[in-house]
Amino acid sequence: MGLFRRRPRSSGGEPISDSKAARTHLQQFASTRRGVEAYVEPPTNVTAPTIVLVAWDGEWTRRAVRTRDEAFELGKTLGVPTYDVQATGYPSRMREWTSRQRKR
Repeated sequence: MGLFRRRPRSSGGEPISDSKAARTHLQQFASTRRGVEAYVEPPTNVTAPTIVLVAWDGEWTRRAVRTRDEAFELGKTLGVPTYDVQATGYPSRMREWTSRQRKR
């Protein structure tokens, strides 16, 4: 494997090709929290496209996906509203939750 040919990994560390683990995590998150919404993030030079699930209280989780289309389909499968983060931005409750966690 060449220096610049690393397989992209999700924020959880698992390879993107192992989407079963990511799907299981996201399904568990969505089913155990209220008011979950999905935000699809575009790929960058160093990361794959990602989907961020945000609960009503701002708690969030992020996982990499193979394509943006897969992320939107996953949101639909989870039965949660799904948004393009480039069009909507992140909800303020997400930043507030992160801020509260840093203070702990």
